[in-house]
Amino acid sequence: MNRAIFGRRYTFSAAHRLHAAQLTAEENRRAYGKCNNPHGHGHNYTVEVQCAGAVDATTGMVINLTALDEIVNRLVLSRFDHMNLNLDPLFEKTVPTTENLTIAVFGLLAPELERAGCRLARLRVEETENNFFELGS
Repeated sequence: MNRAIFGRRYTFSAAHRLHAAQLTAEENRRAYGKCNNPHGHGHNYTVEVQCAGAVDATTGMVINLTALDEIVNRLVLSRFDHMNLNLDPLFEKTVPTTENLTIAVFGLLAPELERAGCRLARLRVEETENNFFELGS
């Protein structure tokens, strides 16, 4: 049985304010700089999903592209696109840094991709052209 990794990229736009309630105003400014702006700021995020699994002998695919798109659209894009991440329940007690966003998206996708017959091998979230974060299993 042949195994492979299939990757696909998605984009969404969202806003956030980096602010930790347990820090003072000065500590927040030192930790997050301009990203602590009380009005928040936005990013055009790119999410790269890599699925690992057996290549189906009939279809020749690790996962059906339509199924992957449906999962990512339902669990990630429809939830976060054009939203303020600070208002999402996932970030009620967590600062919505892109590191934490990556952890949250991985947690949303991994179980659903397992049910679809593959493993979420790697998730990469690009916040800017210079900043990106990755998780793998």
